[in-house]
Amino acid sequence: MSTKSHYKVVILGSGPAGLTAALYAARAELQPLVVEGGGGDDPTDVPGGQLMLTTDVDNYPGFPQGILGPELRDKMRKQVERFGAEFRTGEVKEVDLHERPFVLTLAEGVVKADALIVATGARAKWLGLPEELEFRTKIGGVSACATCDGFFYKGKDVLVVGGGDTAMEEATFLTKFASKVTVVHRRDVLRASKIMQDRAFKNRKIAWLWNTVVERILGAQGQGVTGAVLRNLKTGASREVATGGIFMAIGHEPNTALFRGMLDTDGAGYLVTRDGSTATNVPGVYAAGDVADHRYRQAVTAAGSGCMAAIDAERFLSHQAEDTHHQQPAAHA
Repeated sequence: MSTKSHYKVVILGSGPAGLTAALYAARAELQPLVVEGGGGDDPTDVPGGQLMLTTDVDNYPGFPQGILGPELRDKMRKQVERFGAEFRTGEVKEVDLHERPFVLTLAEGVVKADALIVATGARAKWLGLPEELEFRTKIGGVSACATCDGFFYKGKDVLVVGGGDTAMEEATFLTKFASKVTVVHRRDVLRASKIMQDRAFKNRKIAWLWNTVVERILGAQGQGVTGAVLRNLKTGASREVATGGIFMAIGHEPNTALFRGMLDTDGAGYLVTRDGSTATNVPGVYAAGDVADHRYRQAVTAAGSGCMAAIDAERFLSHQAEDTHHQQPAAHA
């Protein structure tokens, strides 16, 4: 392991955003350190983030036959390694952004960074059922992204859990593929905006189960999800329903707790960037990928913003170097 403790650029996160940022930073000879994450209590908190929980990725350009999420991430990582980026696995315990160089406390010690790229991603919110973990990495199982996985549910009956804008978007999108989409909502009114509600209510392929929660997910090894046990909160009665898949649409949570009080966030906790760039409110700190994107949340958009963040960081460091050079007194002959 490297004993180096001061880097021009440190990148937090090793999904598509973090690895693309590392690729551009390494090619700009900034010798970045990538802190991969992982090692926490959540078994799904692994280096590579949500891409590692995705089976077939069919919408990433350049792979006409599709590619497994973990395989795509592995190819990205090898490409970054080729240009000399350094990697460390584990959580960041603490950050101090009050002065530069920034100070990051890792499990094995402290590192300093002249520029920081935050690509810590977001995680889908789950119900907390034990079967979720078993089926969420399999096609025909449990998903939190209709845009990513909807294609694999052609002709199937599926459930969408939730009642906000995300649930309405997922349900409406899934009607392009599924034969029937049933929205399961724990209340008798939706939280979604009126325009999203109206669109969903008008769609004949969407059915509704009100005051209802998912108690258990049914399925078998190699078969994926076959059904669910649903409970009516008003009557207390439970029943089994057949389904080919369950989409959790109860929101996402950006991994920004580490930066609370230091970096500006919106009402949902996503990092706020400025002026069409990846810059945050702290000069020298940039945000890329799902940690700052509550709208698209795709591997390809994350990668694009990782490229932007690396370019922004490189320009920032170049300007800093120029300013330092101009401030130095001229040498006497």
